[in-house]
Amino acid sequence: MDTQSHIRNFAIIAHIDHGKSTLADRLMEMTGAVAHRDMQAQLLDSNPIERERGITIKLAPVRMIYSPSTMNSDMQYAIRDTQKTPYVLNLIDTPGHVDFGYEVSRSLAACEGALLVVDGTQGVQAQTLANLHLARNNNLTIIPLINKIDMPHVRIEETKDALVDLGFAREDILCISAKTGEGVSAVLDTIITRIPAPHGNPNDETRALIFSSQFDTHKGVVIFVRVVDGAVPGVFDANTMLHFCIGGMDVSPIEVGYFMPKMVASSGGIPCGGTGYIATGLKDVRLAKVGDTVTIKNLALKIKHDVVVKPLEGYKEPKPMVFVGLFPIDSDEFTKARESMEKLQLSDSAFTFRPISSMALGNGFHCGFLGLLHAEVVQERLHREFDLSLLATSPSVEYLLRLTTGVHAGKIGLQSPVTYEEKEYFSIQSASEFPDLTYIEEVREPMMNVTIFSPKPYVGAVMQLVQEKRGEYIDLVYAGEQATFTYLIPLSEMIVDFFDKLKSMTEGYASLDYEFFDHQPVECVKVDILVSREKVDALSFLIYKDHAHTRGKQIVERLVEVLPRQQFSIPVQAAIGADIIARADIKPFRKDVIQKLYGGDRTRKDKLLQKQKKGKAKMKMVGSVEIPQTAFFDVLRNR
Repeated sequence: MDTQSHIRNFAIIAHIDHGKSTLADRLMEMTGAVAHRDMQAQLLDSNPIERERGITIKLAPVRMIYSPSTMNSDMQYAIRDTQKTPYVLNLIDTPGHVDFGYEVSRSLAACEGALLVVDGTQGVQAQTLANLHLARNNNLTIIPLINKIDMPHVRIEETKDALVDLGFAREDILCISAKTGEGVSAVLDTIITRIPAPHGNPNDETRALIFSSQFDTHKGVVIFVRVVDGAVPGVFDANTMLHFCIGGMDVSPIEVGYFMPKMVASSGGIPCGGTGYIATGLKDVRLAKVGDTVTIKNLALKIKHDVVVKPLEGYKEPKPMVFVGLFPIDSDEFTKARESMEKLQLSDSAFTFRPISSMALGNGFHCGFLGLLHAEVVQERLHREFDLSLLATSPSVEYLLRLTTGVHAGKIGLQSPVTYEEKEYFSIQSASEFPDLTYIEEVREPMMNVTIFSPKPYVGAVMQLVQEKRGEYIDLVYAGEQATFTYLIPLSEMIVDFFDKLKSMTEGYASLDYEFFDHQPVECVKVDILVSREKVDALSFLIYKDHAHTRGKQIVERLVEVLPRQQFSIPVQAAIGADIIARADIKPFRKDVIQKLYGGDRTRKDKLLQKQKKGKAKMKMVGSVEIPQTAFFDVLRNR
């Protein structure tokens, strides 16, 4: 059954909420991969956050056994033919949100085909095009599906026209309802007839690509692999080791098996062209890296293994675009936080972190993410899976700085220059790294090539929003009642509230996709927040110069509301260098020192008031203001 010709590896790709997880549920139900009594919605979305948000975050593989249908003379699908050799269908469910595109690219690299699901009530959307582009770049066979045909407002012919415009033949488009199961049987048969069997030589040295991984308390690091050449045995003896080609270490695995969809051990191993998992027993999560190639090393055949196995082409490292500081609320949890992040990074290679220290918040981590949703999900996972309470600073992006002639970078804390347009620049990812403006000749910010889909009635509102976000117009195309915008928008403007405002003003109908375009010059400044004339490093931020005054004023006013009052007046200021751009004062408590006096000489009252005034002046000079964690939470959350 597991012969190479009877294996099909495929992914499901779609825009968010177009029904790919529901389709995966129906495929598993119809192939018997999951018993009916165990069936539940979004079965592959095992993470509680995925189920609550209704989105897929992590790619999830599953192995299904299927016997194809027979056809009558009219080529209509009929009953199942149990006499035919069953097929092994390896499905990898993928995310749909733009922030998790790297998960999609990794899953597609392990497949020969893909099901492109389009919601028949919404038509082609931003991530539909983005994922289609990824699939075609991987030379996959693509089967287009129009989903939700059971809905009353479905636009089948209009959606077919849009798919034909994307290069599909009208007769190749299948119409289904993943919810009711209508047409899904035809999808299973089409997978077998259209998607090719995996390539690879079963007689060559074993080469398997690690396309994902996770950490298990009992099994250690569990790697998800696609076997390209050779095979992975189900049992490893004393002379057989699993070798990591890039990592360089040898391990003796404790278990090999399949996802059905839970991990099920198999003594038969993983054949050429198949997918499965290998429990390595490794406890150091940094030793097994996604994109590495594993092979089989037979210690009894040393001569044969003098020939080095050529590693498979791995994955392009995802580059973080959004950066956030995460600080443990309890300073004693720093080590626990680092170990937890290492384990989380094993299954999320796009998440990066490094230790940092803040005068206000103590020791923490500078973390990189692909977007704000990615950052939210990682923080939520750290809280739920590892019981960590973390304070997050405001998000920032990566800027490139070119220094004025003659300035020594090391003296102002900058290291590791990068070459950009044949000039030397320095990369910074947080306000704390930003030097004095007098040292900077040019600042460049990341620009994103953004595609926005919106119904025609909202065109004016979308254009106004993008203009407020310093967007640069590229193109606007109408297709029926749908408008497609193309803009260049600074990433720093997109990470604040752009997506929320876009969804709000279009009543939830707009969608967007974006990719990095280039770095462009910008007038950028660093705004420092001072409390009682002392800089609070955790609240400093980088911003477009024309927006600095407004944002600084907002934070100052918010701080005045949340900081506790003292016995003396506390000035709260926003500054660019030595220039104060916003100020507000926290009024002091005032004790009525003359309350006990009932008449008498006026000089007695004046003497007491003067004494109080001198005392407050002294307290103002020597007193310090301690900002409580609750104030940081409130200000950073509302910025």
